[in-house]
Amino acid sequence: MKRLTARTVTAKTIADGWHLDEHGLYLQVTGGGAGRSWVYRYVIDGRQRYMGLGPLADPEGRWGLTLAEAREKASDAHKLRLRGLDPLEERRRQEQARIAERARRITFKDCAEQYLSLHLESFKNARHRQQWTNTLRDYVLPRLGNMVVADITSADVLACVEPIWTTKWTTASRVRQRIEKILDYASARQYRTGDNPATAITASLPKANGKQQHHAALPYAALPAFMAELRQQDGVAARALEFLVLTAARTGEVVGATWDEIDLKAKTWTIPASRMKAGREHRAPLSERAVEILQRLDQRSERLFPLATADMHWQLKELRADATVHGMRSAFMDWAHEQTSFPKAVIDMALAHAVGDKVEAAYRRGDLFVKRAKLMHSWAEYCGKTPISPAVIPLRANA
Repeated sequence: MKRLTARTVTAKTIADGWHLDEHGLYLQVTGGGAGRSWVYRYVIDGRQRYMGLGPLADPEGRWGLTLAEAREKASDAHKLRLRGLDPLEERRRQEQARIAERARRITFKDCAEQYLSLHLESFKNARHRQQWTNTLRDYVLPRLGNMVVADITSADVLACVEPIWTTKWTTASRVRQRIEKILDYASARQYRTGDNPATAITASLPKANGKQQHHAALPYAALPAFMAELRQQDGVAARALEFLVLTAARTGEVVGATWDEIDLKAKTWTIPASRMKAGREHRAPLSERAVEILQRLDQRSERLFPLATADMHWQLKELRADATVHGMRSAFMDWAHEQTSFPKAVIDMALAHAVGDKVEAAYRRGDLFVKRAKLMHSWAEYCGKTPISPAVIPLRANA
């Protein structure tokens, strides 16, 4: 039987059917010559099997296989048969190996970005979309972002959820659900196998009543002693926590802060709208101590404090078990209202809260930066006060 030639496989007159070349290689022609593809046909365990190799190359050679390329593929498959192997099974095994190797390079952040690119626009409103982005940024990506998604365990998910489970139950519940959805997506894409570690972790968490609770706040009178103790601690988490207290910022704002947001000369920290809870840019004045903290950091990394959201939580627990990181904002607010004469609007703006009603906000277009700078300077001075020793009893002067 004659072998096929480059001329015969491209001839317009070639009939529909199977045209044998060698070693089980066939050119399958269908549709009056419109469809032409290469097939390797072989027998294993008494069963005839067909392995598609690809279409015949187009005249310009932009896609498909030439006769020589098809013969090479058929020869490789024939050699596998001579070794007692099934070429189709070997191809499946190699494809699974490629999938597994690709999965070893896919991080949780990669999966989150892929998932959001598919689903973000389908969410009901802009606020919901912003909440998805913010919760992942603040509570998940610092811990899981750079982890290979196939390696994530229940312990890793717990590290994201547990620190806020009792103080921000609603947020924590949503964080868990969002991690679960992204990991389900990763499984569907064959980036990971096995059960979803975010599904069953609630059994290991304390029972919640479903109501949002206030953050446990340290009384502002205890702040000087706490800050003195905190300054004695080494490590990035301790400096991040001190910076958070001095700026009255939120945890996510500090953890996600980057050097391009900082102007050390002007002593300002400009947080972009994308990282703010209210979705508006916030310009924060920096006290001398806050600037000093930044000057001592390693500026070679992109982020000011390269740590996970939970790291400050655990740093605080080592010093004060009865307080939360977010509660430090409450301590600042109580101090500002009770111990200073700064207007409520200045205090609210320092906390990046909305100021007054819509009418007041429309007339107050500035950000009261100068007054806020004075407020934060006073706060830093208060936090840096030498605490009164319990052994010393303050005495009032005689009238």
